[in-house]
Amino acid sequence: KMQQRTSLRRVHNIKAHLNPLTDSPLARGVDESAVNGHTEQQSMVVATKPAAGDSKKATITVRDNRTGETVEIPIQHNTIPAVQLRRLNLRVYDPAYLNTASATSRITYIDGAKGILRYRGYPIEQLAEQSSFLEVAYLLIKGELPNSTQAAEWENDIMQHTYIHQNLSDLMKNFRYDAHPMGLVISSMAAMSTFYPEANPALAGQGIYKQLDMRNKQVYRIIGKLPTIAACAYRHRIGRPYNLPVNNLSYIENFLYMLDRLQEEDYRPHPKLVKALDILFILHADHELNSSTAAMRHIASSLADPYTAVAGAAGALYGPLHGGANEAVLRMLESIGSIENVPKFLEGVKARKNKLMGFGHRVYKNYDPRAKIIKKTAYEVFEVCGKEPLIEVAVALEQAALQDPYFIERNLYPNVDFYSGLIYKSMGFPTDMFPVLFTIPRAVGWLAHWLEFLDDPENKIVRPRQVYLGEDLREYVPIEQRHSAKVPSNDMYHTLQYKRRIASLAATEERKRQEHKCQCQCAEGSCAQQPKTDPGTGAGTAPNNKQQQQQQ
Repeated sequence: KMQQRTSLRRVHNIKAHLNPLTDSPLARGVDESAVNGHTEQQSMVVATKPAAGDSKKATITVRDNRTGETVEIPIQHNTIPAVQLRRLNLRVYDPAYLNTASATSRITYIDGAKGILRYRGYPIEQLAEQSSFLEVAYLLIKGELPNSTQAAEWENDIMQHTYIHQNLSDLMKNFRYDAHPMGLVISSMAAMSTFYPEANPALAGQGIYKQLDMRNKQVYRIIGKLPTIAACAYRHRIGRPYNLPVNNLSYIENFLYMLDRLQEEDYRPHPKLVKALDILFILHADHELNSSTAAMRHIASSLADPYTAVAGAAGALYGPLHGGANEAVLRMLESIGSIENVPKFLEGVKARKNKLMGFGHRVYKNYDPRAKIIKKTAYEVFEVCGKEPLIEVAVALEQAALQDPYFIERNLYPNVDFYSGLIYKSMGFPTDMFPVLFTIPRAVGWLAHWLEFLDDPENKIVRPRQVYLGEDLREYVPIEQRHSAKVPSNDMYHTLQYKRRIASLAATEERKRQEHKCQCQCAEGSCAQQPKTDPGTGAGTAPNNKQQQQQQ
């Protein structure tokens, strides 16, 4: 079926070519009810009040009931500086950053309660409908939308950096035939840092990215080469030779061309599929400090080169709780099977027997604005590639959940992953390509945060603190005096091939043991296989068949 969909996508592309178709970002979006801290006997009393002489500024007064000590901490952007709690010898414990802002940013604004997403102030709905991915990339990285001259120059600079080094292409060809495409992309991106030593602060000096031209060069390279790497990973997966990029096509067209072109000299992707993928790339370009973007900033804080940082961020995206979420939605819809099974499935969710994937979000407590746009895009893709049967199950599941008080009270609304997987599946992409299709646009957001981090005077190398709950001081005990340590099991899983090998080795050892035992018995004259002497003739007699069977 996947091959048929891919072939269908190619046929439509060829037909289309032959017959052209005439408040504050830091104050919003936090699930405060999910914050879990340490429960102790000691407590603090907290009160807020305007600062003296200025009603617009506010402070928070914290009193430590253990000591009676009180400190007054300023409030700015609806946050307080965590370092101020040092005055009370306290730290903030927030293991999953549920209510922690680790940076100030001017890139993406999210109001989770109202379902608002904006890039540099522009609503995501307007950008998806009226803009293009490269234009949005310019907006995220430069801070403003380009005019026609700037847009043309920007696209030209990126498309001039689409070729990858032949050594990198050879490296990808040496991966196993069944290597996951995301593994190829991450490894190739990390390897790119070795091709540009002049871009590595560890080799060229810590101050190289004070130069604007050096920054721009890496941005052009990463945005330009990432679709080429992704297309090579896809072609590697299906056992076809890699396609070279062409610069007479747009950014999205070039990517689809490298995926699907066989021997055609004038192959051009279908315009509706190009537009659909362009919209999906816009929606995935950035989403504030998610797991992978936080990883990008974390790695960049050590002044690692951007190729290594992007590879690390892609590694975070690879996880099933992040970039692999839309694949989980597909698995869920496939398990439901039909519309008739939706009520039973939702009852299982309420009973905690089933997991509802694609609903709810750490930030959004309303309908994810990206999900509305993707739902519309899905039907446009179906017109070209055929309707995906699971869409009916998805729509029925969404309608049932949005009418059920259980899910409404818990703010469980469809998110961007709920429909994106159906679009990719309809376009013929295998599920293991989903995180790759996520990585290409999100790299733009990572680079925007990388550049912002470089210019932020408040940022230093990221070094969180911990709450130590381990052993107190202990004296070293010599090994011969130690008791058996109570530690987790050393057991590990074994493959079937390993079990087969172990069974064979055990049989070999048993055979050697029996042979050794026999030799010892022969030396003592009691071996059953040793020739026996006939008392009358003195001639030796071999053991009979029964004795041989007993010995075996």
